Amino acid sequence: MSLRAGILIGLAILGIVLFGVWLIAPSVLAEVREWFEPERLETLVARAGIWGPVLIVTLMTIAVVASPIPSAPIALAAGAAYGHVWGTVQVVIGAELGALIAFGLARVLGHDALRRVFGTSVDAGLLGSQTALTATVFASRLMPFVSFDMISYAAGLSRLHAWRFALATLAGIIPASFLLAHFGGEAVSGDLGRATWAVLGFGLVTGLPLIWAATRGKAERKR
Repeated sequence: MSLRAGILIGLAILGIVLFGVWLIAPSVLAEVREWFEPERLETLVARAGIWGPVLIVTLMTIAVVASPIPSAPIALAAGAAYGHVWGTVQVVIGAELGALIAFGLARVLGHDALRRVFGTSVDAGLLGSQTALTATVFASRLMPFVSFDMISYAAGLSRLHAWRFALATLAGIIPASFLLAHFGGEAVSGDLGRATWAVLGFGLVTGLPLIWAATRGKAERKR
């Protein structure tokens, strides 16, 4: 067995286990969610020592696959503990792994299994050409208020190629991850004002053009 195949099998097993726990015993994840409070995470990372980065990546991966678990506090803790640059690197690695696992689970399990968990929200799906789908995934990653995990699962149910999904996700999550890590770093220094305005401004800059384009597209189709 090659190293690549072993890694893929390991990620698939991890994703299936997490999905099974979520499906069979959702209360377990509800209890786990309480441990993802910013203060607890910072303490946990500090106690982890040299294993802190591994912990950040692992938690970020789990948070993306298991929707009820928030990922933003993890990114904030990464920035607070390791600074803007290394915090961003860890968040990006974890988010990318989680997105790929969610994408793969959607491909393996299919629409019916995901609908039992997410409800009818997965029915919308993602439609369009490969280029349009890639652009949609990329744009969604830029907006912090768009569900990261839902887009990953929806993309897995679409016709989007896996390599396109991986590249679009990677390119899109780097700016958002940096902002969250920066926010965490600013929180430690006590200067939250600039970070807050940066996050709000980033959301507006990326979100408003997309809303305008979607509204214009609907208006043109009605003509």
